[in-house]
Amino acid sequence: MTRRAAPAKHPVHAIDLSREDASARVLRQFRQIFNAVKTHFRQMEKKVGLGGAQVWALSVIRTSPEIGMSELARVMNIHQSTASNLVKTLVERELVAMTRDSGDRRAVSLTLLPAGSRILRRSPEPFEGVLPQALASLDQKTLKRLEIDLARLIAELEPDESASKIPLSEM
Repeated sequence: MTRRAAPAKHPVHAIDLSREDASARVLRQFRQIFNAVKTHFRQMEKKVGLGGAQVWALSVIRTSPEIGMSELARVMNIHQSTASNLVKTLVERELVAMTRDSGDRRAVSLTLLPAGSRILRRSPEPFEGVLPQALASLDQKTLKRLEIDLARLIAELEPDESASKIPLSEM
């Protein structure tokens, strides 16, 4: 006859401790992720003198010559006003040319200038950042699980939803 182990005197504390350990481990994982993102963008800025979002915008404009502001915002998954501010700086630094459409003065097309090409040649990749690249390398099942789990965490945080359209390099 096998003997059953006596129940723990304080099972709630044991659960809380393991839960505490799990939350501490997950917190460390987030710190590693944020540090990797921050380090990449810091290296980029040190090497070329531009922020990560600006370099990413340059790479998108190089890939899609004559791209418009709305399309740039969509590709980068940022708010259109954020894209406009990024482009303003790139135009001022003569890295990008902005041409207004003759029919609709609000519509613009963007073209990479030679100085912008030189910046991209010197910039460390990935231009879009290490986190988007890492996420793109994950399989759909893992991404779906992450999406569901992060949605639960976000619900607990109750953050400002507009922050989801701000590039990580701008935070």
